[in-house]
Amino acid sequence: MITGIISAIIVGAIVGALGRLLVRGKQHISIVLTIVIGIVAALIGTFIARAAGIADTNGFDWIEFAIQVVLAAIGVAIVAGRGGRRSVTR
Repeated sequence: MITGIISAIIVGAIVGALGRLLVRGKQHISIVLTIVIGIVAALIGTFIARAAGIADTNGFDWIEFAIQVVLAAIGVAIVAGRGGRRSVTR
């Protein structure tokens, strides 16, 4: 159980960081929020890959990983965009 949580955090951090790198400009969100977005993107990406039948390959699943990173980039862009609009209003 604890190893599953630790792995989710590590994978979430990697997926979230790579997703954040794909988004142009500076994102004013915390690393914790980036990890949470990465974890959610990894879960949704795995679900999509399994539904499409591409998650059961030998070795590392590059297509599944790419889906996860793209979803993380979308998540980071959405969250950063919402945070940016709120902080501008004075």
